[in-house]
Amino acid sequence: MTAPDETERLARVALSRASEPGDLTTASLVAQLGPVGAVQRQLEPKTDSLLHVRLAAVDPEGELERAARVGIRFVAPGDDEWPVQLDDLEAGEVEHLGMGLLPVGLWVRGPMPLTRLRESVAVVGSRSATTYGCDVARSIAGGVVRAGLPVVSGAAVGIDDAAHRGALSAGGPTVAVLACGPDRAYPVQNADVLRHLWSTSAVVSEAPPGSAPTRPRFLARNRLIAGLTRGTVLVEAAVRSGALNTATWAELLSRQVMGVPGPVGSAASQGVHERIRLGTATLVSHAAEVLELVGATGEHLVEVPRAPERPRDRLSAVEQQVLEHVPVVSPARIDSIADAANAHVRITDPTLRRLRDLGFVELLPAGWRLAREPGNAV
Repeated sequence: MTAPDETERLARVALSRASEPGDLTTASLVAQLGPVGAVQRQLEPKTDSLLHVRLAAVDPEGELERAARVGIRFVAPGDDEWPVQLDDLEAGEVEHLGMGLLPVGLWVRGPMPLTRLRESVAVVGSRSATTYGCDVARSIAGGVVRAGLPVVSGAAVGIDDAAHRGALSAGGPTVAVLACGPDRAYPVQNADVLRHLWSTSAVVSEAPPGSAPTRPRFLARNRLIAGLTRGTVLVEAAVRSGALNTATWAELLSRQVMGVPGPVGSAASQGVHERIRLGTATLVSHAAEVLELVGATGEHLVEVPRAPERPRDRLSAVEQQVLEHVPVVSPARIDSIADAANAHVRITDPTLRRLRDLGFVELLPAGWRLAREPGNAV
């Protein structure tokens, strides 16, 4: 995709101000006619639409000037900073709930270039988060950024906030994708985090500066969180949680969807559990497992946990089979042990003697039994 010239950039700015994020009509027009052609089509005198009215009132040059005064830039498809992974929205013609496709551009506040998000992870979840959920979100986000991958979330209260703070406490970076203009500190509870991101990382939105958050804009925003990242981690999501919408977008875009299990009776985790049960989310419990799933083949491999090896584990299959049938208290004769172990006496006899030498069994006048003091068999 070639870099946009000034006319195309201004057309994209105008469309961004005049249309809603995720609007399929606008996205389809841009895909068919290009941004300049889409604006010209909508400004034709015979066109009588809300988009026509809004476009006629937009001053795109003024929009860019006002944005620049508060440190906001407009990033368009084809720019060096454009996150090319979002192109999957257009290439696959991905849409969901009446919205989708490629945004006409992104408004960004903060010094971090969006190209850093090529390898990033989204951590999202419930606003009504539990202490458990927040602890897990902070831990996973911290582990991800320590491995060098940025964390992306939506700056909402609850899990999103915990993810951002966990990433920041580990040295960042973390990026917030908003459903309002990138100049708005929304929600106010997280204003301190957003102000920090404005100066150190980035706050991103499809909505232009000054835009207020609305429910449709949240849903459109979710596709950007999913599309910008290599995978989405669900940490606590009830059956109707908006975080599940982000997971659906990730699935539609062939990204990794991961879910952290919660207590079986927790309503806050029911949506996550359902995704895991249906196989549309992979169960993860810590950052290492997330990194293994989103990394390139062979990267971030998780060491399989193993119990400490016992001396008994080093026995052969025959030795373990015979040992399994040696009584604990009352001694037994060789033929009884052989019958119980389904082994011939000629095999059982030398096997018992080897087990005795290893300290597993002892020979008494009445027969064989497990050693009372195992010695080196412990």
